[in-house]
Order: sequence, then C-alpha cells, then structure tokens
Amino acid sequence: MPTDKSADLEIYARRESQARSYCRSFPTSFVKAQGSELTDATGRTYIDFLAGCSSLNYGHNDPDMKAALIEHITADGITHGLDMHSGAKADFLGAFEEIILKPRDMDYKVMMTGPTGTNAVEAAMKLARKITGRRNIIAFTNGFHGMTMGALAATGNAGKRAGAGPVSLHDVTHMPYEGAFGDGMDSLKIIEEMLGNPSSGVDAPAAFIIEPVQGEGGLNAASTAFMQGVAKLAKEHGALFIVDDIQAGCGRTGTFFSFEEMGIEPDLIPMAKSFSGMGLPFAALLIKPEHDVWGPAEHNGTFRGNNHAFVTARVALEKFWKDDTFQKEITAKAEMLRDALTRIADGIPGSRLKGRGMMQGVDVGNGDLAGEICARAFEKGLIIETSGAHDEVVKVLAPLTTPEDTFARGLDILVEAVQDVTETQKIAAE
Repeated sequence: MPTDKSADLEIYARRESQARSYCRSFPTSFVKAQGSELTDATGRTYIDFLAGCSSLNYGHNDPDMKAALIEHITADGITHGLDMHSGAKADFLGAFEEIILKPRDMDYKVMMTGPTGTNAVEAAMKLARKITGRRNIIAFTNGFHGMTMGALAATGNAGKRAGAGPVSLHDVTHMPYEGAFGDGMDSLKIIEEMLGNPSSGVDAPAAFIIEPVQGEGGLNAASTAFMQGVAKLAKEHGALFIVDDIQAGCGRTGTFFSFEEMGIEPDLIPMAKSFSGMGLPFAALLIKPEHDVWGPAEHNGTFRGNNHAFVTARVALEKFWKDDTFQKEITAKAEMLRDALTRIADGIPGSRLKGRGMMQGVDVGNGDLAGEICARAFEKGLIIETSGAHDEVVKVLAPLTTPEDTFARGLDILVEAVQDVTETQKIAAE
C-alpha cells in the first residue's frame, strides 16, 4: 500500500530546486484550501493573508467558480485550444465587455498572452517599441514587473535582477517613484527635467511603465497627481503609458482597476494574478484599439489563453462586479485593516502605514523585525509575508472575500505576533 507522504518535507529538500522561496517561510505541506483558510497535512488550519500573492482575491475554491469549472470539464469543454475561438472565451470576453469595460467607458482590445504576468509585461514593452520605433522604457525605483528578461530589466530589486547572471539588462531607464527620495524631493519634477534636457543622457522613451501601488516594492502608493503627471509626460514625449495592474488590480485596492478614480487612460494594461478569479494561470494585455498593430502570431505562445480560466474569470465578474455591493464590502474591510495596522504602528517607534485598500501593511523599519513578526504569526496560525527593498514591510494581502470574523481573527493574530516579538526584544535589551 502506498503511504501518505504529504507531511514529509524531506522530498522537497531532496528534489525541488533551490529557487523555491515561499515554502521556506511556511515549512509545512498544505493539502486543502477553502475560502480564506489553508489546512496542512497535520490537520492544522491557517488563516491566509497572502492569497497567492494577490492571485486569490476571491479566496480559495470559490464554490460557484468551482461548480462552473467542474461542469465545463465533465461536459468535455475545451481545455487547450491555442488561440482558437471557443465558447468559454466568447463568454468571458462578453462578460468583461458588459460588466467591466462598458460601465467604465473603457475601450480596450484583450490580448491573450502566455499565462503569467511577466508575459503580459513583455508584450506591453514589445508593442510600445514596435509602435514608437524606440527602445528605451522608463520604469521606476522599487518597481517589480516580472522575472523574464525584458520585464526584469524594468524591475528594480537587485536580488531579483541578480538571478539573470552576468548579462546586460538594458534599454530601461529607472526614475524615482513618488516619495522615493523623501518628501522633500519632487520625483515628477526630476523626471520632467531629465527628459526635457537633451544632454541628460536619457533616450526618448517608447513607454513609461508604472504600478499604482508597488506590491513587491513595499506598498508604495502613487497619488492621483503623480499618476496624472506621468501620463502627461508620456503623452508629451510621444511615449505609451503602461499601467501594470497585475497585483493591484481585480479589486485589491478597492475598485476593479486600481487607477479608476485617477482620471487617467492607460494605453496598455497588463493583467494577471486574480484575473482568472480562482488562481488559475491567466494573463492578458489590455490594448487601446489604435495601438493594436500586431501581426498574427507576432507575440504568441502555446498557452495563450486558458479555457478553464475563462470559465472561472467569467463567474468572478458575474458574481462580484455586476453592482457595487462587493466594492462596498472591500471598503469596509479596508477600514478594519487600517485600524488594526494603526494599532501595530503605534507600538513600534518609527513605523508607518503604507498602501491603500486591501493592499496595506506596516513599514517596521527593517527586514529582520518584519521577518520575525511574520514567522511568529505563522507559528500562531497566520500566513503573511514581507515586501520592500529590505523586506521591511509586513504586507497584508488577505482574500477580499474573507468573512469579517475570520479577518478580525487574523488581524488579532498579527497584533499578538507583533506584541510577542517586540516584548521579546525589549526583554533581551534589558
């Protein structure tokens, strides 16, 4: 009889690549997930404040998405069809048009890319260069756009860039994000001066690429004025404006798109993570129709478009975005989150709140302290991670559908973890 080895962690150390990362912070083997909770092989249940790094905004195994997917599979619905037409794709596109685009007066073509966010970013950068005939992309400090070579060139983190080895990550100029050099430094003015000076050494850009809230970069949140300023600069310099909404989108900051209330119209919008609704691989690039100048298969891939994801993505739109009920629930939970994080920040000298909506955290000043807090939280039954240049931000990415009582329990655990760690440090100092 085969034995259950799901609780045996030895197999991972023996056979899985050293590239594994999240599992090092959470050394257990998970076997079940429902809603906002994960259960491991020992039967212990954890509250999930990571949510697949914002890939599970609607929680684990949403019953309606699961039922629709099971129905599709049992009816021998299309699993893989390259980019051929399919009923599941048509239903998704129709729902996206009627529920998301039309009510927001947005007109975009939907380009199915490979299944990960970095592929959508690659497509956006390639298309901007094709349209403008220029090579240079303006990206921002602390930005993260993916791990393939083009997207990695636009990524700021030195550790992630180092994974490319001794090769040139070129044709990208990094400019300061809002607040990158402190409140006394006007980042927008710096960019304006650099681009306006013909002797600055900065080549004319094909595009600007920016995250309205920098997920991996430490929950830095751009203001409306900054986003409008970047959009204006892009237009003035004949560049495309790319808003990377991969992590901040699909309701994470309170509205479906994180920039909805900013009065901007991006030329290109990479989408992924929770775009599939259920955590299935699915990425796409939204393209203003006048910029859709691709030739057939000019950016292709065997897995462009995922029919199973089309099914669950459609259900997510129909279930959560047909009216403003869900959006109001996100707003209420965001206030709960801010209240709890304020309590935490009040207890840690020099700390500060960051982010917006359900994409918030606390900058506790250094990565060691943030890491200890997250480790203690895991011991107490909460899965949560850090972000930022030095991993100094304790970042909350709970599913948006988390029941209020579960959310409150998770926040209480986080507060207790902070108290445990800071008390231990206080005793050690004495």
